[in-house]
Amino acid sequence: QVQLVESGGGLVQAGGSLRLSCAASRRTFGSYHSDWFRQAPGKEREFVASITHNTNINYADSVKGRFTISRDNAKNTIYLQMNSLKPEDTAVYYCAQGVFVGIYDYWGQGTQVTVSS
Repeated sequence: QVQLVESGGGLVQAGGSLRLSCAASRRTFGSYHSDWFRQAPGKEREFVASITHNTNINYADSVKGRFTISRDNAKNTIYLQMNSLKPEDTAVYYCAQGVFVGIYDYWGQGTQVTVSS
């Protein structure tokens, strides 16, 4: 079993930055892909970014050029650096991990990001 704990959310003005963290309870990056999702009020959860065990990275079109996913193997932590934030980025952000692409074995509890205009 793996526990994922997100942190770093908060309230920020449009144009500002936040860095989210997702700490895993044990070493997983050697075999798991790690993804960020978000869910805004009244909307379905959507993919934001992913990093595979061999460091292939993908982003949703809506965040390309503004968000950066990374990981620190020594800390068992993945990060989501979010720059040039927009009000439409407001959502609860979740991290997830799985062995197979598109299948998620573990989810975090989420962290709220609110971007004011």
